[in-house]
Amino acid sequence: MSLLIEVGGDGVRLPLPRARIVRIARGVLRAEKVGDARLSITFVNTRRIAFLNREHLGHRGATDVISFALRNDVPNSPVSGDIYIAPEVARRNAATHGVSATEEITRLVIHGVLHVLGFDHPDGPERLASPMWRRQEALLAAVQRRAGGRSATVA
Repeated sequence: MSLLIEVGGDGVRLPLPRARIVRIARGVLRAEKVGDARLSITFVNTRRIAFLNREHLGHRGATDVISFALRNDVPNSPVSGDIYIAPEVARRNAATHGVSATEEITRLVIHGVLHVLGFDHPDGPERLASPMWRRQEALLAAVQRRAGGRSATVA
């Protein structure tokens, strides 16, 4: 059992140190009691995320994060998934919501991992009251508490 998390940038610079992104994702997996997982987290430009959004979800325009859970019917197989994050969209959203870009990127890593684990939320404003959103914000608060101690893990 292991937690393998790969982080890359497809044409964009990573918005946070690679090790911090891995710690955040690993912390979510541990908090959700996942002991065996394979995740790929890729940071992409707005053109690429807009393509993925249109191609796979049928939506127009760029979004901030898209997750794909790779389902395996083999019992006890690892959780697997791909997460794509657009830092430029995240920065715009952060400014709109009055939070730091670091907080927003952290939120998106958590959000993407939760989606891979099977969490979901409704579209529109009601998503803010969904169980997934509440869990995401609780995990984000845990990361922020620990960041003061120089650790970016989740409990």
